[in-house]
Amino acid sequence: MDSYSIIKSLHVISVIAWMAGLLYLPRLYVYHCEVAPGSEASEKFKVMERRLLRAIMNPAMIATWLFGGHLVFAIDALSQGWFHAKLLCVVLMTISHMMLARYRKAFEADANTKSQKFYRIFNEVPTVLMIIVVFLVIAKPF
Repeated sequence: MDSYSIIKSLHVISVIAWMAGLLYLPRLYVYHCEVAPGSEASEKFKVMERRLLRAIMNPAMIATWLFGGHLVFAIDALSQGWFHAKLLCVVLMTISHMMLARYRKAFEADANTKSQKFYRIFNEVPTVLMIIVVFLVIAKPF
């Protein structure tokens, strides 16, 4: 097993962990919207959301960027058109991640103003971006 294969494997593992969080955290927010602020259930959701973001999502996002950055240079991706579209999608995923972190702070302060419907729709953003990324990486259309 060469170092490229190891880095690529670690990148894929990091992406899977990050995507799991990006798909699960908005779902937690949907359920969190259903409970009264300050309730026992609300406090439990706060703990789950904080742990998911800090212990899984943040490290997975950082690892995704670090291992992906290494791969960019290993395959000279900057010279390939498909990579620029992929990079845009990854930047949008990162922005989504940051928005989810901001929404968590609102829940933490019992100040959420978004609806369940908002979080249900938001939950689709990482899915669409992931589908685009997979097609770009596998098919390399341009």
